Amino acid sequence: MELQKRIRIYELGSLPPFLLVFAGEIVPVNHRWNQHGLGGDNFRGLCRDLHPGPVSLLHWSGKGKPWARLDANRPCPLDALWAPYDLLQTPFALDS
Repeated sequence: MELQKRIRIYELGSLPPFLLVFAGEIVPVNHRWNQHGLGGDNFRGLCRDLHPGPVSLLHWSGKGKPWARLDANRPCPLDALWAPYDLLQTPFALDS
């Protein structure tokens, strides 16, 4: 982590250090607990839907972040779930 602070050695956010810390002792998390991928398709920028059934955690993993899409007036439908928590209160109007 000290090296990463001085010279960027990876571009994948927090995943590489977590994989090193846990040394492969990881298991997949059921999608009911972690609805990942709401950041959309990293290549085409497509919006994604929720998995069927209950979800405990909404995770905007990927390049598409709700605050950026709302600020650009190009939101995905599920970005409206994040909008009430936007401390900057974007001018985007959410239609119900």
